[in-house]
Amino acid sequence: MECQECHENPATLHFKHVINGEERKLSLCEACAKKKGYVTFPEEGYSLHDLLTGLFNVETLNMNSTSKNQMKQLKEIKCTSCGMTFSEFKKIGKFGCANCYSSFAQKVEPIFRRVHAGNTKHNGKIPKRTGINLQTRRQIEMYKQELKNFIDNEEFEKAAEYRDKIKELQAKASKKDDLKEGDDQ
Repeated sequence: MECQECHENPATLHFKHVINGEERKLSLCEACAKKKGYVTFPEEGYSLHDLLTGLFNVETLNMNSTSKNQMKQLKEIKCTSCGMTFSEFKKIGKFGCANCYSSFAQKVEPIFRRVHAGNTKHNGKIPKRTGINLQTRRQIEMYKQELKNFIDNEEFEKAAEYRDKIKELQAKASKKDDLKEGDDQ
């Protein structure tokens, strides 16, 4: 669709005016919309990189709680594997390697927490149809960790409950495996 004003450029903005119950649609290009005063664009637009850089600009957020000396040390953090500095990461907007996550954890964890509603650990998604065994294994691992914590804290009654839960899940998992093997034969 072409611009209804200049009839040269493609229309990228579409407006709908309702005046006294009468509806009027207008399709304009950016230049004509700006001339008519329908929209105002800043001289320089913001890119996705600018948005991410703004999110990672922790210095302004934490200036009150962090001393200037600590901020200087944080700026000079380097990845132990690829050698990328945090300032370079801020400019590029991408990590240099997988180890950058742990090297820059002190600076990026508060950002991840803010962006991901408090979550800082990525577990991924498991398809329901094919991931039942994986979910069971994860549940068993979680129960084993809880069991270890209860034993360390000498809460043996709770530890016994979790031991029983683990055995139950392991029994269910082995039954599913037996059923699958029977289907294959």
